[in-house]
Amino acid sequence: MTLPAFFLGFIVSTLYGALFHLWRGGGPKRIFLYFLLAWLGFFAAHFLALWQGWILFPIGTLNFGIATLGALIFLFVGDWLGRIEQD
Repeated sequence: MTLPAFFLGFIVSTLYGALFHLWRGGGPKRIFLYFLLAWLGFFAAHFLALWQGWILFPIGTLNFGIATLGALIFLFVGDWLGRIEQD
C-alpha cells in the first residue's frame, strides 16, 4: 500500500465514521468510537482482501469496494454492540 493510498483510505474511512455519527447521533465519545471502527474495518478488510486476492472497485493500490464493506460492517456491528445495556 502506497502512502497516497493510505491517506485516501484514512480520509474516506473518517468520512464514513462522521456520516455514520450524523445518522445515528451520540456524543463526543460516540464519534471517536465511530472513527475507530471505520478505520479498523476499512483497513482490516483491505488487507484481508489483499491477502485473499479479492478485488472490488480498486483505486490504485487501494481495494476500495471491499474496504468500504468492511468499514460499514464494523460500524453497524460496533454500534449495535455499543448500545447493549446490562441489567
